[in-house]
Order: sequence, then structure tokens, then C-alpha cells
Amino acid sequence: MHRKEFLRSTLAAMAALALPRISAAAGAWPDRPINYVVAFPPGSNTDVLGRIVAQHLGDALHTSVVVDNRPGATGMIGSAYVAKAPPDGYTLLGASIASHAINPSLFRNMQYDPVRSFQPVTIIGMNGNTLVVRQDSPYKSVADLIADARKRPGTVSFASSGIGTTQHLSGVLLEQLAGIKMVHVPYSSRSALPDVIGGQVDFMFEGPTVISHVKGGKLRALAVTSPKRLDSLPDVPTMMEAGVAGYQVQAWQAIFAPAGLPPAILDKLYHAIADVLKQPKVLAQLRDMGVEPSGITPRDFAQFQQTEIHRWAEVVGKAGIKADG
Repeated sequence: MHRKEFLRSTLAAMAALALPRISAAAGAWPDRPINYVVAFPPGSNTDVLGRIVAQHLGDALHTSVVVDNRPGATGMIGSAYVAKAPPDGYTLLGASIASHAINPSLFRNMQYDPVRSFQPVTIIGMNGNTLVVRQDSPYKSVADLIADARKRPGTVSFASSGIGTTQHLSGVLLEQLAGIKMVHVPYSSRSALPDVIGGQVDFMFEGPTVISHVKGGKLRALAVTSPKRLDSLPDVPTMMEAGVAGYQVQAWQAIFAPAGLPPAILDKLYHAIADVLKQPKVLAQLRDMGVEPSGITPRDFAQFQQTEIHRWAEVVGKAGIKADG
């Protein structure tokens, strides 16, 4: 009896001692620099948006937020690294729709679970892709492109930055909804844009980085894949306005933490990022890039991620795409 009482009192004392330590740790966070791992290369949308947020987030939290690019395998190398990091708020992940919604349908053996391995924090922003052709292309509209693809099945070509990217799947979705068959030309080691500008490939869907080429007169924009027109390209119709019913693709760039992040740290981190995304300077930077700021809550983000995983699983499954054989 004495032994049982001793064990009970000892366990109770240990629990009581642990609680203040957890609370104190959450209250003190952050007391050292934060490592912001970007799972994509420098200059990518994920990287550019991550650096914008990191700069202002460091000011808000009174610490340094250091961007650490760990690209490769469509975001899986950096994601796997963060999945194994301690959930203490000092390692964050800059990820995207590719690494955390599309990859599960493309790869059979991933080193992380896009849902269970992470704590969703928020989405920085969302962007549609822009369907572009060379400036002297015979295609003046999406209807022209579709008509030619129907007339010459398996001849019209579209480029992308790799298999399973939103650029690639934007083309796949067009095939599925318009009932056409085209030739996909994936690029992995260099940009596809020069070949689209030069006419070696008929068209491509590309993210915000293509807007400067459109405004500079090197490319013609036929449509955007977002649900509404871009502020930066107000005269360019959406794919649905261009006649492709039900067509919508929005890429997103987001912030995750390792699973198990203490709720108090998550709350402080989320609200700091949400405040950053409300700053006029940040809003202007994102919108100039064709990105719509988000700041969605962690709970809503988790639900949205599940929806995206299921949606792209249907598109990928119907097309029979596999990135690893």
C-alpha cells in the first residue's frame, strides 16, 4: 500500500513539474533563430513568397528567420527533412500544392506523410497559372487552341516544369474537360519558357513568373486558371470565361511545422504570419506577382489540404500518371 501511494505521489509530482516547463517554453518562444526550410529552389514561387514572409515574420517575433533552401524531388527532400525535425517551432517548412497535395498520387514511396507528418500553419497565397503562347502564335484564344487540338489529335504540344507539377496538370485537366489529346513536353533541368517563346513548343501554363514576359510582349496570354481574373492581367479571361466549363486550377504556397507543435506556439506563429499578410506592403508585393494572399487558419487549412489531395488524386488517376514508374 505504501509503495502504491509513493508511486502515485511521485507521478503526480512529475506531472505537476512538467506542466510549468511546457507552458514556460511556449511563452518564451522564440528565443533563438527560426530555420525556414524551403523545399524548392531559389527563385521559385515558394522561395520568393517564403522570403517575403520570413523578413517580416522575423521583425514580428523579434528574432531571425533564416531561409534554408533544400530543393529536390518535387519538394520531397526538404519536406522529409522538416518531418523529422523536433516540433519546437524552430524549424518551419515552406511547401506547396505539389509537395503536400499532388505528390501522394504520383509517388508510391514517400519519406513523409503529407498529412500526418506535419502541422498545417497557413497558406501564404494562391495563384492561378497563365496559359501562354508565343507572341506570333496562330492561337488568338483558348477556343482556337482547342479547335486545332481536335483537328490534329496528339499534335499540339504543351510544356511544363516537370511531371506532376501544376503546369503539367493544368494541361491534363484541359485535355480531360475539353476532350482533346495533346503532347506533353516536360522540362526538368531548365526553363521551358525560352522554347515556348521560340515556338519549339506550342504553349504552356505557367505561374506568376510569366507575367513579366506577357507585359514585356514576349508572350501572349490566352487565359488564367484562377476562378477570377488577375489584377496584374485584368484583360485576360479565366479558363471558364474562355469556354472551358468547370476549369479551375490554383497553386498554393504554404507554411507547415513538424507534427506535434505545441498549440501555444502554433497560435502565436499563426497570428504573427496572419498579421504579416495583412501589411499593405506585403499585400502589394503578392498581388503584383499575381498571388492572392490567404492567411487561412490552421484548422481550415487542414480541411482544405484534404480536399486538394482527393481532387488531384482523381485527375492523376484518370490520366494514369506516375512519376516513379
